[in-house]
Amino acid sequence: MIEKRLQEDWLYWMEQDSFALVWNIPQNARTISLPHDAMIENEAYEKSPNGGNTGFRDGGNYNYAKLLEIPSDACDKEIYLKFEGVYENAFVYVNGQLAGKNPYGYSVFYVDIKNYVRFGEKNEIRVIVRNGAMTNSRWYSGGGIYRDVYLCIGESVHISSEGVFVTSESADEEYAVVTIKTELKNSKNQAVKTVLESKIMDEEGTVVASESIPVTLFAGEERTMEQRIIIAKPRLWSDLSPNLYRCESELSIDGTVVDKNVAVFGIRMLSLDAKRGLRVNGRPCKLRGACIHHDSGLLGAATYEDAQYRQIRILKEAGFNAIRMSHQPIAPAMLRACDEIGVYVMDETFDMWTRAKSDHDYSMNFNEYWEKDVTSMVRKDYNHPSVILYSVGNEIPEIGTDLGAKICHDICAKIKSLDQTRYTLASINGVFMAGDKVEQITKDIIENLDESEKISGNVNNFMTLMDSHLDEIVVHPIITQRLEKACAATDIAGYNYMTARYEEDGKNYPNRIIVGSETYPPEIARNWEIIKKSDHVIGDFTWTGWDYIGEAGVGIPAYQWGEGGFGAKFPSQLAYVGDIDLTGVRRPASYYREIVFGLQNRPYITVQNPEHKEDTLIKTPWVISDSQPCWTYPGKEGNQVIVEVYSAGTEVELYLDDSLIGRKPCGSENEYRALFEVTYEPGQLKAVAYDGDRKIGESVLNTTGDLKQIALRAEALETIKYRKTTDRLLFVPITLCDESGNLVMHQDQKVHVTVEGGATLLGFGSGNPKPAYNYIQEMTETFYGRALLILKKKQDQQDITIKITSESGLQSELIVTA
Repeated sequence: MIEKRLQEDWLYWMEQDSFALVWNIPQNARTISLPHDAMIENEAYEKSPNGGNTGFRDGGNYNYAKLLEIPSDACDKEIYLKFEGVYENAFVYVNGQLAGKNPYGYSVFYVDIKNYVRFGEKNEIRVIVRNGAMTNSRWYSGGGIYRDVYLCIGESVHISSEGVFVTSESADEEYAVVTIKTELKNSKNQAVKTVLESKIMDEEGTVVASESIPVTLFAGEERTMEQRIIIAKPRLWSDLSPNLYRCESELSIDGTVVDKNVAVFGIRMLSLDAKRGLRVNGRPCKLRGACIHHDSGLLGAATYEDAQYRQIRILKEAGFNAIRMSHQPIAPAMLRACDEIGVYVMDETFDMWTRAKSDHDYSMNFNEYWEKDVTSMVRKDYNHPSVILYSVGNEIPEIGTDLGAKICHDICAKIKSLDQTRYTLASINGVFMAGDKVEQITKDIIENLDESEKISGNVNNFMTLMDSHLDEIVVHPIITQRLEKACAATDIAGYNYMTARYEEDGKNYPNRIIVGSETYPPEIARNWEIIKKSDHVIGDFTWTGWDYIGEAGVGIPAYQWGEGGFGAKFPSQLAYVGDIDLTGVRRPASYYREIVFGLQNRPYITVQNPEHKEDTLIKTPWVISDSQPCWTYPGKEGNQVIVEVYSAGTEVELYLDDSLIGRKPCGSENEYRALFEVTYEPGQLKAVAYDGDRKIGESVLNTTGDLKQIALRAEALETIKYRKTTDRLLFVPITLCDESGNLVMHQDQKVHVTVEGGATLLGFGSGNPKPAYNYIQEMTETFYGRALLILKKKQDQQDITIKITSESGLQSELIVTA
């Protein structure tokens, strides 16, 4: 089928009256382009019914309308609308008539509109999105038509949408065998003789293999044809060499092509067992994973291709080779980025099954819709070589019950019926799964505590135990028994925060393969040492690789209750747990992880906040410390500060202006982290790492001068070989600098932007977890000296002029040529 992207000239308005006698478009409707996140336009405010879940932003009921002309000669054709994601409860009307609906906010879905259109005339396509029931999400969901929409028109004899499935049957250096299954449909009331030709092309466009077969399709028939094609000297796909091919399918009648389809795929073989772990193309592979949410930071949930590529590129450059999309199906645009850049994907179905986690969440529709949504996910993912794992649910509390185990089996079986090439798991939290046995587990753990640790046996103290005795909790026999049920139907056991089980479960269950599907960032050193020596543990997925809106404050260091952590209050809006902040800036945890992974020998210096040297840090298990890579603290001269050095070396030295502060053990035996107490004086910190007596790397951290200038630069546009969309976003980092151009982190500024010429503002903000301005405003405040401006280039090819003015009167201008 031919797909046409419907991006421009949509009308949008908020629902005023659900029972409207007149089906009209109000005068206040405004023209927008897709993708569009309606929720990000709402100001965050303290009394939002959604609370911190969505970063204190309300949901709402949204209306979209588009006038669409369907040509007269399309009356004998198939006509669909394809929606890649609408959050949530989407109702699609054509000329006032309900053509289809989709409750789940993350599924690709199709709506057959042929029976409702007027050919040769303008047709009103209206999408009503009912996202006003709060709460319905545990994180920032966004709202509205936040992914792309396509008009799909096909001949009466055609290839089904998403109807070509390419499978690597075997592959080595000499030959690969790929199987191509193609879904064909004949909606005519008579038999039709067709020819199906499939051509395989490499990245240079050279045809490397092809196959042509005759197919007689009978009246009303749908048939799946299978072709096996040999490819000589194949270029295999992996994270190290993300080679891609195109499968171009053509369906012909009497020599005339009536339909075409292009499927981008990679040739790669997966194998998995408890003795050799995960292997890709025969090579052992440990997953250096990042859990991420679906929002695009300053853009909210709006899914732009350029933003997805930028995010995946930055994650890979930081040392990750895998992502887990948490906790819903990933966007097609991000899959394309992972394919091309070379990042493995764990795609996830749901955050809940039959038991609600929010008042109005998907559990209300699970029983009726899960098969449809699982099918949608698998069909979307099938040709993407980056996808290697399917998670059937995240922290499902009922998964250890008899019914939960059956649901787990049914979802896994459904996936296997559609795709035999990937592996399944559930992301299991042992504590959540304990459910009704929490009180018994609490009692048992308390009885085993030393006298100095005794607390009362009240179940309300379970969170106290969680903080200091999680390892004892997760190995409790009750959790062990429930895990046996939960893992009975999956290929892999996904463990959320259950590192303590890795080694013993490898002994007790010799065929069990484990992945750390969600882990605490501060525990990566411990986790990775176990993973490296345990063949049955295939990787680690930290929570999280990239910061996100919602679950506000869970990773914000605090010194008074309510400032951050579990008790975070407004204006906290971000989770603040990402290795990488909302704008793409790497935080200290990112450099720590890169060193633990063995990807960097150069040490990293970061400094705990001297403003709170004497205060007790209130932090959740996701927080390492409150440190920043800064050695500029005016007014703190002579005060003691804690300097953290991350290093792969067995020892590390720290100098201040060439005076040795000390030499301390580091490396794997000390979780790659050494702490030094230093008297603050302006100057240069230098860390030198040693492996025994051999120097392996050094780094410096300098005191900077006062703020003197604002630096602007336009990031290079992403090079995307297999671009699906035509969006061209421009990312412009804004940096506060001293006279020498060094980053100034201690003199943050309110900054105002004006944009003239060939671009419009899409997002403006920083990584501050407590932003004072909405991301669609022309004003923001820098955070540790940085902010980010995101523009969308217009079609008119004008030059773009960007002007930044700070509250202190500094100005900067950047002209980007068309």
